[in-house]
Amino acid sequence: MAPQHGRRIPSGIPHLHVHHAGADVKRTHGKRADMVVHSQEPFNAEPPRTALTHAALTPVDTFYVHNHGPVPKLDPADWRLVVGGLVAHPLRLSLDQLRDDFDVRRIVATLQCAASRRAGLHEVRAIPGEALWGPGATGTAEWEGARLSDVLKAAGIVDHAHHVELVGADVSQEASPPQPFGASISRHKALAGEVLLAWAMNGHPLLPVHGAPLRAVVPGYIGPRSVKWLQRIVARTEPSDNFFQSRTHRLHTPDQPAEPAPDAGPALGAVAVNCDILVPHDGARVAPGRLQLDGYAFAGDNRHIVRVDVSDDGGETWRQAELLDDASRWAWRRWRIHIDVPAGETEIVARAWDSAAATQPADPAQARNATGHADNAWARLRVTVTD
Repeated sequence: MAPQHGRRIPSGIPHLHVHHAGADVKRTHGKRADMVVHSQEPFNAEPPRTALTHAALTPVDTFYVHNHGPVPKLDPADWRLVVGGLVAHPLRLSLDQLRDDFDVRRIVATLQCAASRRAGLHEVRAIPGEALWGPGATGTAEWEGARLSDVLKAAGIVDHAHHVELVGADVSQEASPPQPFGASISRHKALAGEVLLAWAMNGHPLLPVHGAPLRAVVPGYIGPRSVKWLQRIVARTEPSDNFFQSRTHRLHTPDQPAEPAPDAGPALGAVAVNCDILVPHDGARVAPGRLQLDGYAFAGDNRHIVRVDVSDDGGETWRQAELLDDASRWAWRRWRIHIDVPAGETEIVARAWDSAAATQPADPAQARNATGHADNAWARLRVTVTD
């Protein structure tokens, strides 16, 4: 591999005990004390929805965490990234080699858990055995690392390698027998240039809970494709047969059996257009007069948000919200609108449109599936005006 000089370029639940984290979680994982914790081990938590409204970049202590196994204990000095499979020159790279031998890139990108807003689908029909994630399972950060495409080119990926598998060091008991978390992306996506092998987040080294020493960041794709604690990259002819690629993160039908067959339903990849209302909270009691609504909208892969509509009459009439910061083509758009709400209780709904003219289904029943993934139904909340 011919060395390159590194350089920096600026960025272009009823069945679960859900509670607020205390000092123990904050001290252990570097998270804010009011995180909504879905499980302690493996650690799974999201911030309260209002915490996402303050800035285009989500602070590290606020960024959601979705793990399928315990956080592995890795020594960055001993850790190595193995690149193999259908390549001409297998590689074994240290963190220093990644930093020194490849161009260093930065990208602002939103990651969204595949189970984001699952609680809305659970209201249609119970989804047993799954954590009831809300809209906080979404976050945006500036990631720093080397491009996956540069590493694959250095390894000499062969022409008939149509998929690239990413395998982490975390071992999950969800699979039988237990296995490391893994996923794959297409060759086209892997070589497109935006996928990073990241070691920093918002200008700071990755925390262990976010995948240190190295994680993948696959902009525009569901969060599970951005594999943490990355230890192996494998060029393949077929998609990964890892449990989480072949069985879990797929668009199952509503009546899918508890143990789906491998490859049942299409694999989830690019995030469908989505939005939610972050402020005020659902059930809020508000003063008469103009009400400010804040939210986010996001569309995956090579699409971007072009409009957000808000209605207070069940979708009979709509008003367009103001789109705020435009941090990058791979990031969410925060939005804001002021509306006058009548006395009593009012239901407010919001929907987003992307650059492919796609929008969201009105009813969560239209988006429901057995595992509660990919809920992108209209955002809904109720407020009550009080004197």
